[in-house]
Amino acid sequence: MLQCNEEVSVNHKLYKIIKLLGHGKGGYSYLAEHEKSLVVLKQIHHEPCSYYTFGNKIEAEINDYKRLCDACINVPKMLDVDIKSERIIKEYIDGDVVSDLVKKNRMKDEYISQVRKMAELAYKAGLNIDYYPTNFVVQRNQNNEEVLFYIDYECNNYMAEWSFETWGLQYWQKVE
Repeated sequence: MLQCNEEVSVNHKLYKIIKLLGHGKGGYSYLAEHEKSLVVLKQIHHEPCSYYTFGNKIEAEINDYKRLCDACINVPKMLDVDIKSERIIKEYIDGDVVSDLVKKNRMKDEYISQVRKMAELAYKAGLNIDYYPTNFVVQRNQNNEEVLFYIDYECNNYMAEWSFETWGLQYWQKVE
């Protein structure tokens, strides 16, 4: 695991780790800085996961990113990849994480509408994305509109049991 203020090289560029953003099945994501710009540095890990099987994680991330872009899913740009070090640099999407909005009872119908549109695009492309709310961020654009981003690159071939309506929707609603 990387530490705050640690400097990490990605293809001979140094990134200063600011803080841990999250830890998932495939890696650790950190907020990092390079030349006064904020980015996300994802470090692939090889920790065991009892419910998911991986092949080559870095290749899967690259391929999944391409599949999501081809499907027109709103994701952060992949800015750089260091295959040898298993590190990815992504655009940083500054905003509220949907899981926090659910906990604070600040969900809006427009967020559900946006994720449903993403689900429709994914379905048309033969994909499922990971609809768990920690994988989505709401960011205001230049027009002050709230735009939903899928900040993970994980996607799989479509299976109805893992669709938004069947599996994901339950996590987007506050349960008392």
